[in-house]
Amino acid sequence: MKRMIVIAAAALFSLAASAQELKFAYVDFTELVQLMPEMDSARVQIDAASLEAQETYQAIVEEYQSKAQQYEQKQSSWTPAIAQSKANELQQIMARIQEFEQAIQQDLQQLQNSLQAPIYEKAQKEINQLAKSKGVAAVFEKTSLLYIDPAQMTDLTQEARVALNIPEGRTLETLQAELQAKAQAAQAR
Repeated sequence: MKRMIVIAAAALFSLAASAQELKFAYVDFTELVQLMPEMDSARVQIDAASLEAQETYQAIVEEYQSKAQQYEQKQSSWTPAIAQSKANELQQIMARIQEFEQAIQQDLQQLQNSLQAPIYEKAQKEINQLAKSKGVAAVFEKTSLLYIDPAQMTDLTQEARVALNIPEGRTLETLQAELQAKAQAAQAR
């Protein structure tokens, strides 16, 4: 019995000693992905597709409004068959608007996913390589941790920024300012 206790104690001591040797790290994955140059390119493509979708949507809505206005103005002078035909046409245009809204939202989401998936994969791959090269047992997402003791965990964010070619000094705040400036410039046109 003593022998079992000694073996169990030795196993626990061994486990505790090896646990103390494990290295842990964290990164701000969201920041990394948002600041990657590839994400800028993806945003441009998504914005262009979104703008094209808005223009198409606006054209369909304008067609509906024009025909609805015509219907209101001339309805009383039309024969019942013409009025019914024009009412059906308005319903068809409204159905096209609704179908377009649903389809374009799905299309834009799929486009976003297809453009961003390789970006997330690249960031993950770089973090994995950094962790392996540093002998890190696990890397955590900084924003999901409630507490971080910098003395016991390594922040790999800066090294990952370099590996991912994120320009020095670029932050989420500067990105937000860039995006706001672009949005204001687009509205001014």
